[in-house]
Amino acid sequence: MAHTEFNFRTKKDLKAAVEAGKEVRLQTLMFPPKANGTEFIEGPHEYHKWYAQVTMKDGIVVKVK
Repeated sequence: MAHTEFNFRTKKDLKAAVEAGKEVRLQTLMFPPKANGTEFIEGPHEYHKWYAQVTMKDGIVVKVK
């Protein structure tokens, strides 16, 4: 699982940022995130309260499911 670079407190906040056209990228942890395709992320960073499936395009989150 990966995290976003910005520490979104809720999945709703993440989804709103993506829908507003903000450039949301994933952190590189043990394995680098895919540049294109599906990724699974979790947040917030300290204690994982939410999980999301996202679609990546050119290293940027373009859709939150």
